[in-house]
Amino acid sequence: MSNVIINRAETSKIESVDFENLTFGNTFTDHMLVCDFRNGQWEQPVIQPYAPFLIDPSAKIFHYGQAIFEGMKAYKDEHDDVWLFRPDQNYDRFNKSAVRLAMPEIPEEVFIDGLKQLIQIEKEWVKKGNGNSLYIRPFMIAIGSGVIAAPSTQYRFMIILSPAKSYYSGEVKVIIAEHFSRAANGGIGAAKAAGNYSAQFYPTKLANEAGFQQIIWTDDATHTKLEEAGTMNVFFRINDTLYTAPTSERILDGVTRKSLIELAARENIKVEERSVLVAELVEAAENGTLKEIFGAGTAAVVNPIVGFSFQDKYHELPKIENSFALELKSKLTGIQRKELEDTFGWTVKV
Repeated sequence: MSNVIINRAETSKIESVDFENLTFGNTFTDHMLVCDFRNGQWEQPVIQPYAPFLIDPSAKIFHYGQAIFEGMKAYKDEHDDVWLFRPDQNYDRFNKSAVRLAMPEIPEEVFIDGLKQLIQIEKEWVKKGNGNSLYIRPFMIAIGSGVIAAPSTQYRFMIILSPAKSYYSGEVKVIIAEHFSRAANGGIGAAKAAGNYSAQFYPTKLANEAGFQQIIWTDDATHTKLEEAGTMNVFFRINDTLYTAPTSERILDGVTRKSLIELAARENIKVEERSVLVAELVEAAENGTLKEIFGAGTAAVVNPIVGFSFQDKYHELPKIENSFALELKSKLTGIQRKELEDTFGWTVKV
């Protein structure tokens, strides 16, 4: 991409980073990409040193929450080549989120080409080896000033990068939501909007205080249909079939989710995309046909769940040897790291 202005940092902080002891999302690389939208058009993107920036106190991001983001990863193979995983899917979803929040769509040459150029500059931050990756956070905020309740006319798109190790949160026990909802019909649940996540923090805090790590969200109208687990899509294995809720206005179209569904089909694992009822899950847990529950998302890829609580009754899941969750995670991460053949054409070389 020829029209990116590059202002390199005078020094790098990479030598001061302990790559063996990284806290997820806390360490950032030397550079970031910035591109502003003003006067009805996108300006020239800039790659510049990672640093804070000034913003007007009346900027609409602070008052009306116009903010969207994506989560992606880059991987380095044994030949020192860096690969992205299905970046086109994140690009498409980012622009769908933008449309839903009345924000301008970002051009592909800024999002995709700009990202590739940024990663080229930060290539040494991508470490080889099992579990190592570079977490990528593209986001857009409203920077136009004024507190009138209307969409902004000015926006800032940015990409920041964070080296990551394997995401491990220990044993995950979940509680099924009976009152709180993640999203509602007609709302912004299908957009990757910042407000979706802030709204989850309080009910998740209550779940944590009760001894659970996450919540399995239920539909807003009846609280009878299982939807997502924490910030992840969720799969249920009953006997030898995987079930997951269909995407909708309330449920995020997860890139990991759709990849696992395609991968499962290749591995002859039956998957059904349909609403799963809470009563159905409880019955399966009680009669022994519920084998696994796992979340699916960019950070953890696959996060097994060891048990769930509903109406103050806890159901422990069995320990099984032929785990679909672990099998699919192994195959998907193998493709991402270029250790297994990518028969789907998902990986894109930087």
